Amino acid sequence: MNLIVTCARHLEPETEEEVKTILEEIGEVNPTVRITEMSGILTVDTALNPIDVVSKIREKILDEPWSIRYCLRIIPIQKSIGTDYANIENEIVNMVGTIADDESYRITIEKRNSDISSKEIISRIANCLKNRVSLDNPDKIILVEILGRTTGLAIIQTSDILSIEKTKRAMSE
Repeated sequence: MNLIVTCARHLEPETEEEVKTILEEIGEVNPTVRITEMSGILTVDTALNPIDVVSKIREKILDEPWSIRYCLRIIPIQKSIGTDYANIENEIVNMVGTIADDESYRITIEKRNSDISSKEIISRIANCLKNRVSLDNPDKIILVEILGRTTGLAIIQTSDILSIEKTKRAMSE
């Protein structure tokens, strides 16, 4: 999984078709889109860079806002692992090289179908970093997306997460 797509409940099949169509339009030959057991959540495997995919979809919205009707958010994932404290901590430690020494960070955790402790994950990750924390305006977001037994990780900028509604709303202002 290298993209998480959210949609309104019970519109997962329509969203699946929409995502496949969009990915094919931007050059993905064989995307794998799966509807999860969690309502309103789909996962995508693509050979394309997930951050580039989000950027291209944002451009598509700006050109043709009516072309995307079902997707609500598109979240890039750089690494997919099993949900376990040690796994999450080890992978984040391997990925933190993308955060420069002078950059601030925020840890964002979204949990679905898991009773793993967010506080425990945050303290384990924070103990490995010397950078300053900025909850309001971080340079990088350490994103931990827990979907049951699978966890998606990414170290991204705020702009790398695409909210379709916010993007469309910003166009009308």
